[in-house]
Amino acid sequence: MKTAALAAMALALAPVAAAIPFRASFVPNDPLAPKQYYLAQDHAFDAFPADLPVVNPVRVAIIDSGIDGGHPEFPRSRIWQARSWVGGSPLSDEEGHGTFVAGMIAAAINNNEGIAGMAFPAQLIIAKIARSDQTIDVRDEAQAIRWAVDVGARVINLSIGGLRDPFHPRRDTFSHIEASAIDYAVSHGVVLVAAVGNSDDAPQSPWPFASYPAALPHVIGVSALSPTGNVPQFSNRDRIYNDISAPGQEIYSTLPRALTASHPLCQNQGYSDCGPDEFRHAAGTSFAAPQVTAAAAILIALKPTLQPDQVINILERTATDVNASNGCKQCPLQRDPFSGWGRLDVAKAIAALDGVLPPPDRLEPNDDAGSHAARLGANVTSVKATIDFWDDQIDVYRLYLKKNERVKLTLNGPEGTTSNLLLWKPGTKSVNDLSAQHFRVAQSIGPGPTHVIGYKAPSGGWYYAEVKLTARGFGPYELTIARRPSLGAPK
Repeated sequence: MKTAALAAMALALAPVAAAIPFRASFVPNDPLAPKQYYLAQDHAFDAFPADLPVVNPVRVAIIDSGIDGGHPEFPRSRIWQARSWVGGSPLSDEEGHGTFVAGMIAAAINNNEGIAGMAFPAQLIIAKIARSDQTIDVRDEAQAIRWAVDVGARVINLSIGGLRDPFHPRRDTFSHIEASAIDYAVSHGVVLVAAVGNSDDAPQSPWPFASYPAALPHVIGVSALSPTGNVPQFSNRDRIYNDISAPGQEIYSTLPRALTASHPLCQNQGYSDCGPDEFRHAAGTSFAAPQVTAAAAILIALKPTLQPDQVINILERTATDVNASNGCKQCPLQRDPFSGWGRLDVAKAIAALDGVLPPPDRLEPNDDAGSHAARLGANVTSVKATIDFWDDQIDVYRLYLKKNERVKLTLNGPEGTTSNLLLWKPGTKSVNDLSAQHFRVAQSIGPGPTHVIGYKAPSGGWYYAEVKLTARGFGPYELTIARRPSLGAPK
């Protein structure tokens, strides 16, 4: 009898729950989309009702091995520009890698054919830089990045990588040419997304360092997840440069039809289940990165005024934490070296656009002395910016001081963090060069977010004020500059 009473009470309450309307989300009609399990795990279309919104195209550059330009998933209207640095046509892809990446991002959607690309507003810029032996010259990469920026890219996908090894400089592949091209893109308002790398290219597995260019400031480094939510052995770890994760095993996408033609009896010509063995069960951080690239393009399409650092902040801070509760027993709570901020969630990122947005930092990239530093004129008395331990640890400002001029620098913020304030004399080439520490003329370092430096310039020249975040944290800060001539000095 008690059970019946409880059932009756439940029925009485049922109409209240039923009053909440059910909101159906968009489901693409592409027949092979069910093979793309990552669409559901990324919540790729959950933010949209039955119809996708009408938005302006967002140009997305894929710097890779080219694309099968005749593939039915890539009509000519979908490709804005294409160029090859390695000979041949950029609209041919002998390796298959570029076409696979392009399909995840921009395969035609809702056309009753093939798969569904995640970034429905994407218009592709194709840069072919992979040679026939699958090697890439970093000079070609750098030129391709600059070219993509110049022809209008808002997002650049870099599913490529060079080994990073801080303990063995001879095998570390850091390149000033590559870093300069990345800075060029950031300074022109481009979001850069890169794979953190696979340990099969490293001395051991797993490898504790993200590859370049993922391991450069302002680049979103993307690691891989298995279908069950674990972090695969091959996915590089990194406590700083692994920013976010996305599915990277058993990925399904497009392939050049020339590659699938070797299996003529396979029904899905032009798709990975008809391709070579390495694509039938495709795995790698190369295939996790395009999902984040697609998400960045969607955010920009919905809100074109977003700056790169805002896009990065939104994608990372709306990610779903990866831990033992959802498949990764080795992942601790909150940000970790295995999965970064967590699993990409496109729907949560889109929802964040309706809230308070992170403040933009319009002076980036200003990560070092010399020409990298943001110039502050004599009339500037205050600068407001943001800093981030994982994406943007250092901001450097260039200010001219006259001989005997006194300056007081005050740093406030980010709240709740540990920051440092340093001043470097003229001639400083890099604030990161340990052999050049004698160029440092004043500093306020230690716990807390508030620091003050007072200094009298013994000679005139361009000095460098460095704001540095030394522990985990992020947020806005203000740097104030108060100048006055020295007593007895000519005015």
